[in-house]
Amino acid sequence: MRSVNDLWEVIGSLAEDETTHVITRLFAMYEERLAKDPGDKHALLFFRNLDTAVSQSTICNLNRRYPSLARA
Repeated sequence: MRSVNDLWEVIGSLAEDETTHVITRLFAMYEERLAKDPGDKHALLFFRNLDTAVSQSTICNLNRRYPSLARA
């Protein structure tokens, strides 16, 4: 298994379409785990963290597009 630093470098060097593929594969892998065991703590944590990351990214992008809303 690669180290966290090595994986970070690999992720940083991926093309946009490859990054999308990686996220899609991760989603499918954890979705399959959850289908087999709805109580799978690792899968549930993955989806909770994914939801948090998506929400934070959306808020960050919204703040960049509409900076006046960030100050409200």
